[in-house]
Amino acid sequence: MADRPRRPSSRSGSGSNDSNRTGVFRRPSGGGADEIEKLYRPRRSQQNSGGDAGGSARRRPASGGSGRGSSGRGGGIDGSGQARREREQRRRRRRTLLVLLLVVLVMVPTAFYLWADSRLERVEALPEYEGQPEEQPGTTYMIVGSDSREGLSDEDKQDLGTGDAEGKRTDTIMVLYVPEEGTPSIVSVPRDSYVTVPGLGKNKINAAFATAAGGGPATLVQTFEQASGVRIDHYVEIGFSGFVDIVDAVGGVEMCPEEAMEDPKANLDIEAGCQDMDGSTALGYVRTRASPRADLDRIERQREFFSALVDKTTSPGTLLNPVRSVPLVTDGTETFEVGEDDHLSDLGWMALAMRDDPETTSVPIGTTTRTEVGSSVLWDEQRSEEMFGAMRSGEEIPESAMQE
Repeated sequence: MADRPRRPSSRSGSGSNDSNRTGVFRRPSGGGADEIEKLYRPRRSQQNSGGDAGGSARRRPASGGSGRGSSGRGGGIDGSGQARREREQRRRRRRTLLVLLLVVLVMVPTAFYLWADSRLERVEALPEYEGQPEEQPGTTYMIVGSDSREGLSDEDKQDLGTGDAEGKRTDTIMVLYVPEEGTPSIVSVPRDSYVTVPGLGKNKINAAFATAAGGGPATLVQTFEQASGVRIDHYVEIGFSGFVDIVDAVGGVEMCPEEAMEDPKANLDIEAGCQDMDGSTALGYVRTRASPRADLDRIERQREFFSALVDKTTSPGTLLNPVRSVPLVTDGTETFEVGEDDHLSDLGWMALAMRDDPETTSVPIGTTTRTEVGSSVLWDEQRSEEMFGAMRSGEEIPESAMQE
């Protein structure tokens, strides 16, 4: 077989240039590296540093640097998951703090409310009976101030001028009426009102409450409901001791009598003009009959003082001050008597309604006369029925039915 002709060598005549060839790079005749070679060939300092094979210049970022491998807080990633565990721990601590905060904001007030509500003394004041008015629109609260001396020492009785009478009688009877729409009204019921009392016949309405005559809260409520046709929804009662404690708990109440008043029987001696009344002075102020119209003047003072007391009790200066609000709750709940189905929330709604600038009036009076049970008050039949008709319908009491 004939020999295959040999291709001319590409190196022929170029032996002097082989030394200028390095890999894929071809140096110019001058022997220096061209621009492309300069970009890709490792620097001599890197070739001599014992780096990666092939002279690679890529290195792992140093720990603590600002590269992508940094943990973001100056620490490198060590592969152990420590940073992730620390983040989880921080999240768990935040969740724990949030749960504790919710417990403080929700559970503690709830527990305090339930404790305070349990301190209210409940009495059977609103039992069902034959002939009772049906449920009516609007809301009514019967508020009774009794002359109970319970809780008073002999020294207290002397200081307050209450005497030593046994049993309970009413010093104050009021009905707070909240219509479905419009302004609430505080209606005073003269305790000498001549009405029919179940079991006693014709008598003063005060006799319906007197324990000596076999009366009490339930008889008083029934007497008023049958005389007016207005259904009572809630019952609230407070005695002498509780009244004094509440007034003192809020730091006294400012009143502005137009004339000086003195009544040894009520242990009262005050000057005319605005003044802060403490519990004992306030009790004498709402009890005294030492004025020209006796019981009728007293009714006006009681409404006036009760409204001022509610304003002071529900003011931010009282509610946001633990020194005032805590004794108010502890003293008040211990001395109030309420209906068997009433709760602290009902007292709260009552206070808010009385703070809403209610109208103050009395059952319209026709005349004062003497009856077989002594000096008695007769209601104005036409105007009182106008008042009670509005209350039965859940409407505002018209001005024409208001007693001056």
